[in-house]
Amino acid sequence: MKSKITDVFFDLDHTLWDFDRNSALAFQRVFHKHQIELDLKSFMGVYEPINFDYWKHFREERVTKQELRRGRLVDSFSAFGRAYSVEEIDLFAESYIEELPGNNYLFNGALEILEYLATSYKLHIITNGFHEVQHIKLEKSEIHRYFRTVTSSEEVGVKKPNPLVFEKALAKANVSAKQSVMIGDTFEADILGAESVGMETIFYNYRSESIPSKYQIVNHLLEIKNIL
Repeated sequence: MKSKITDVFFDLDHTLWDFDRNSALAFQRVFHKHQIELDLKSFMGVYEPINFDYWKHFREERVTKQELRRGRLVDSFSAFGRAYSVEEIDLFAESYIEELPGNNYLFNGALEILEYLATSYKLHIITNGFHEVQHIKLEKSEIHRYFRTVTSSEEVGVKKPNPLVFEKALAKANVSAKQSVMIGDTFEADILGAESVGMETIFYNYRSESIPSKYQIVNHLLEIKNIL
């Protein structure tokens, strides 16, 4: 793979940016601001799988952005017997989006692998995350300087794994699919989506998922050095 690749495309959330850790810290501030008396660890244990499922539905165009933001909170609070008005849920949701880029922890090895790759490749971001916060995350985590282009699903109008997202990103980078590799943590969205347009792929399998053995897999970001 190494000899033909010139451009490396990364997913952001759950690949470089430690979403779960940063999200928990954001909710800690939201709970304090709105005087929500719930054990944070218990809440996150319920919220994270619900959020994961809502994002899958969002990628599949089964829920809207607003339905995602509302639904994941309504369902999570319901598990604790809490019911809030739509107005209150929207207020919590807005506070959460505002607080989310307040912490910007990266996965172990993220900075080191970016430094390593930046000496030999052009780096880019392809994200399904909301455009308004993704650029803030990149800047506040101080990794924006590594990336030549950032392509969000919102600007394309469809979401990964739709091939249009990858085609848009390749066009912005002015590179062919055969010279490009996509690195991401969501098998369907990142790996199958990139594969559909002819890109090479590396699956960041930090959740220890079971996927077909034919795919390039790393369990830690620094293992990318063995491939690129």
